[in-house]
Amino acid sequence: MDVTVTPLPGLGTRQDFTTGSGHRVGVITYRDGRFELIVSDHEDPDKVAASVELSSTETSTLAGLLGAPQLVSKLSEQQREVAGVTTWQLPVPAGSPYAGRELGDTEMRTRTSVSIVAVVRESVVHPSPRPDFVFAAGDLVVVVGTTEGLRAAGEILTQG
Repeated sequence: MDVTVTPLPGLGTRQDFTTGSGHRVGVITYRDGRFELIVSDHEDPDKVAASVELSSTETSTLAGLLGAPQLVSKLSEQQREVAGVTTWQLPVPAGSPYAGRELGDTEMRTRTSVSIVAVVRESVVHPSPRPDFVFAAGDLVVVVGTTEGLRAAGEILTQG
């Protein structure tokens, strides 16, 4: 899909694309850090038919809502192509010994050969989290590995 980036002198940039139904949908990123979700007029793409101003937090939440299912779907689709590799989503329960601790503390890859490819927190996707990423109760950890490794990863997140 082609994304058009249009500089808005003195304001910021507009990034948009045309949907299959012919609507232009985009985001205006203002220099002061504000964001505006826009839908252009069907007949005049330079005219905005609807817009919603979003804070940084709201933008991240919307990105997570749109991105989390896409990420998990793509990972699931890709894992079908590799025999013996599976993608699971594992919760960090409230009683987890790793809630409030860094990902590196789990030694997940060393202990299970499983890779943590993303963490979803409150509908926000954190792709490729670094070892210093701090888990919170309620996080959903997206992991890739063998079934045996994934089971072990689930035990680590729940029991330590």
